[in-house]
Formats: sequence, structure tokens, C-alpha cells
Amino acid sequence: MKNIVVLISGSGSNLQAIIDICESGKIQAKVTAVFSNKSDAYGLERAKTHGIPTHALSVQDYLGGEGKPDRQAFDTELMTQIDTYQPDLIILAGYMRILSPNFVQHYLGKMLNIHPSLLPKYSGLHTHQRAIDADDTEHGTSVHFVTEELDGGPVILQAKVPVFEDDTADDLAQRVLVQEHHIYPLVTKWFIEGRLSMKDGQAYLDAIALGLHGYAED
Repeated sequence: MKNIVVLISGSGSNLQAIIDICESGKIQAKVTAVFSNKSDAYGLERAKTHGIPTHALSVQDYLGGEGKPDRQAFDTELMTQIDTYQPDLIILAGYMRILSPNFVQHYLGKMLNIHPSLLPKYSGLHTHQRAIDADDTEHGTSVHFVTEELDGGPVILQAKVPVFEDDTADDLAQRVLVQEHHIYPLVTKWFIEGRLSMKDGQAYLDAIALGLHGYAED
């Protein structure tokens, strides 16, 4: 049985999708802990409902010179606490903090993120509005390995959705979220089964290198 640790900042709907696939028995893994940088994140309540240990760590509790938040001290403590659960996989599910290079390197090759765009388009924030403003006809979401480059790790799997003429950013966000709940558990399953890996900055599925847009690339 493999151990999964999930990091969140908000409602945790992708966390719920991961918990569900673990509890279904479709993968031989369990979510052993959930961490959040926000103590009021609803995802923590989701975890507690399933008897999963939760932790809330705020960077404001780790101050350095001139009373400013010490990012490195925060990430070091976060790593220390995560490692007590001996994770085989770290899943970022709406975790809204930029991770330090040391943190990324510590979990390199076993940390996944899901980003609401068809990477490499629209890294960063406000992806849905940016797609609308660009008059894109399709948008989507990407699961990727985490590297030191923001939203720049090798893509594993994407899902596309149409962009309609009268869409708002919220409309598009909801359409994308439905797809996220399908592809994130699937990629998690691939990793747990040993089918998915990262080598030399590239994602591999069943020992085959994936392209720029991941598996089933057009």
C-alpha cells in the first residue's frame, strides 16, 4: 500500500477525487495526510470526514529578518512534517504557494500538480479569463510533474473543453474542473502502479517518453 500526501489551499474537490479512488480500491494507495497553508480551507474538513490527519501551516508563523516571512524556514518545516508520513507520492491539489527549489528537489519525480490550462499556454493565474480574452476555442487542464519552473514540469495528461462565445471565467472554470476530477485520479493510478516516471526532465509512461502535451497528444 503506497502513501499519498496531498497539499491544498482551498475547497479540495480534487483532493476528494483522489480520496475516492483510493477508497474504491482501484489503486493500492491511501491518503495518509493533508496539508494546507490556510487553516480555514474546506479541504481540511473533507479529509477529517475520512479520518485523514490534517495539518495547517502558515508562512506567517515563520518569520526571518525584518519580520518578513521566511519561505525557506516554512518549506523546511513542511518537508519535515510531510516526511513523517513516508510519502510515495505528493499531490498538489490547488496548493497556492510557490515552492522553494529545495522543496522541489527533495520530492523531484514524485510530486504532481494539476494546472487549469493546456500547458505550456497560460502558466500562472487567471487562466480561464486569459483563454477567453485570447478568443481561444478550446481550453483545458494539465497534470504535470513539478519542477523548479512554475507550471513548467513535463506534462503527463491533458483534457480539453470547448470555449463558448458567451462563457464567463466561472463557466469555463466549472467545465474544466469536471475534467480535472477525471484525469487527476487516472494519473495518480499510473504513478502508483509504477507505470509513470520522470527521468532527465521528461515524463515517461510505460517506458515511452511523452511529448510536449503529454499522453494522447494530438
